[in-house]
Amino acid sequence: MRNLVIEPTSKTPKVILNADLGIFEITGRSIPEDAIGFYRKVLDWIEEYSKSPLPETTFKFHLEYFNTSSSKCLLDIFRKLERMHKAGHKVTIRWHYDADDEDMAETGQDYQALLDVPFELVPV
Repeated sequence: MRNLVIEPTSKTPKVILNADLGIFEITGRSIPEDAIGFYRKVLDWIEEYSKSPLPETTFKFHLEYFNTSSSKCLLDIFRKLERMHKAGHKVTIRWHYDADDEDMAETGQDYQALLDVPFELVPV
């Protein structure tokens, strides 16, 4: 399976999905005009990866800001990861946030409460 790398823009985050290592990252700002269109590639890639994942998968999120439509797409990503976890694969989500950003900390806590998958809150 090929890795997926999407370079960041002023409105979209950097995405690195490394199937060889089972390490995935989304970092930066996520305010695309068409969030569903942007995240469709990511969701499709994760769906394909989930058919034959590595024994351990870690997904790091470190977003400085995201809009409402991106939040729905992030939840869709989390749900796919949750399904992998429930299927018996080791999956960890790491929600990185700036230590002084209470909004992002609370957002991470909200996602953590919604999911049945290991979800770590990581202040940086």
